[in-house]
Amino acid sequence: MTKASWSKALFALMLVLLLALAACNGGSEESGSSDSEGEGSSEGSDSEEEASEDGLYSIDDFSTDKTNEGEAIEGGNLNFGLVTDTAFEGTLNWNFYSGTYDAEIIQWFDESLLSSDENFLYTNDGAATFEPSEDGREFTFTIRDNVNWHDGEPVTAEDWAFAYEVIGDPDYPGVRYGEDFTNIEGMEEYHNGEADSISGVEVVDEKTLKVTYKEATPSLLTGGIWPYALPKHIFEDVPVADMIESPEVRENPIGFGPFKVDSIVPGESVTMVKNEDYWKGEPKLDGVTVKVINPSTVVQALETGEVDTVDSFPVDQYPDNADMSNVEFLGQTDMAYTYIGFKLGTWDADAKEVAPDDSKKMADVNLRKAMWHAVDNNAVGEQFYNGLRWNATTLIPPSHPEFHDSENAGVEYDPEKAKQILDDAGYVDTNDDGFRETPDGEELVINFASMSGGDTAEPLANYYIQSWEQVGLNVQLLDGRLQEFNTFYDRVGQNGNDDPEVDIFQGAWSVGNDINPAGLYGRDALFNFSRYASEKNDELIAEGISEDSFDVEHRREVYNEWQQFMIDEVPVFPTLYRAELVPVNNRVQNYSIAFDWSELYNIAVTSEEAPAAE
Repeated sequence: MTKASWSKALFALMLVLLLALAACNGGSEESGSSDSEGEGSSEGSDSEEEASEDGLYSIDDFSTDKTNEGEAIEGGNLNFGLVTDTAFEGTLNWNFYSGTYDAEIIQWFDESLLSSDENFLYTNDGAATFEPSEDGREFTFTIRDNVNWHDGEPVTAEDWAFAYEVIGDPDYPGVRYGEDFTNIEGMEEYHNGEADSISGVEVVDEKTLKVTYKEATPSLLTGGIWPYALPKHIFEDVPVADMIESPEVRENPIGFGPFKVDSIVPGESVTMVKNEDYWKGEPKLDGVTVKVINPSTVVQALETGEVDTVDSFPVDQYPDNADMSNVEFLGQTDMAYTYIGFKLGTWDADAKEVAPDDSKKMADVNLRKAMWHAVDNNAVGEQFYNGLRWNATTLIPPSHPEFHDSENAGVEYDPEKAKQILDDAGYVDTNDDGFRETPDGEELVINFASMSGGDTAEPLANYYIQSWEQVGLNVQLLDGRLQEFNTFYDRVGQNGNDDPEVDIFQGAWSVGNDINPAGLYGRDALFNFSRYASEKNDELIAEGISEDSFDVEHRREVYNEWQQFMIDEVPVFPTLYRAELVPVNNRVQNYSIAFDWSELYNIAVTSEEAPAAE
């Protein structure tokens, strides 16, 4: 690809994304897409969001940006809540973390070297700039001179290259290694022990790094570049296999972000102070404390001013608290969806890829599709979440309107069809106990893993179990109870150890800026918890990042086909798309939840103490 054609492809991609986003932001009842008039402004933020006559709310009625009221004081501290019923894991480094709560903590003290815009495209406004080569395969990155680690050492090209070397190391214990890395020249040879260095990663000088990819792909523009450095002067003497459990990750993490870690209460809280040497400028706040808040007490914590804001508010609690007087609720369509997954294999740690197993209990696609037909996710969204979650149709959510296939209706709720599919596939009740046996006449008990957390967790799991019972399937909660967050992900295979007792599971994914599904559903993706793989899936994922897919229309067609293919195969099925609601105390200024917002250093408060609700 010539430089001219690369530039033309980049321009075309940006233009189509802008047009698609503008079209989507017109609003749509079916997709739940947010209204552009409310985003990036304070319009309508002085009035309460009201439910319609049927008691349903719309994400269209919320703004992403906090209204500023009053005059900011100098300094002050912010209290940020992680809404969870479990301890955070404490893997506090971008190169090793795997849980969302750890990421919520890391964002305050460390950050990406590359910034992204509202269309998820990398920009040159971050801590580093980039310049692609004529063929789009080579990227030259330049780290700004004033970007320094919290200990005063400069963030260097060596640090960025070191992150690639650690993730590519055969002993790397994290979950990041995948096609974003194997696309780098020389990475597989390095990973396999056939080379002592990565030929495609070159340190040009102290602040300049050059990375060469095997193929130019559209994903390189939106998330296919690893943008996080790792301080070599701190980690170089730590064996790679030990890094994830090291004090440098667990007890004394550093970054180059707006705040510095001061103290950690493992699993409970992290206290940070401002980084006066932050590259964008000295933060307005003196410090930030991030603490765990149980979903059952989050309302009290907000009303009393114990926390100023939280990572995400349980939307099922919103109707009873919409008029909380000391906060403003922000909202947007979340980059996430919940889903039901089916265990179809295991993780092959030696080959570092999934190993499908046709003997698995859920191997029959007819059984999986019947279970999708049996659940009414429209009703779930309305009855459990008052319209702030809604029926999901495909595995690309409407937060990415340029690639979400809004015309694909997914699989409709039809319990009679579910029964017919099961009958035709040979799942019948042979002993009159009310439950279907397998086509071989064996008892069929399906073990269902679902997470604890929030008031709706248990009734929601019970609803699904009852819906499946209505079509004759005996589904039981794993161990007879809900699983706490860390235990749940350990048992479904986050560490590569798939618990054989798990047959199906209810999880949730936050999707990244790049909509390429390889990181969740690729053959070599550890996060592919269903352990599904097929040649057709491989082909579609590869085509989605091919040179032809620089043509956005072609890429859209590929992903539309992939969305339908996953509906046909049903290794997982999406249940709900989600509204993200975030209450922010009235004393807080300059706060936003917009996807492209990166101004944590600019947050201010108008008083030393957070006002309580009246």
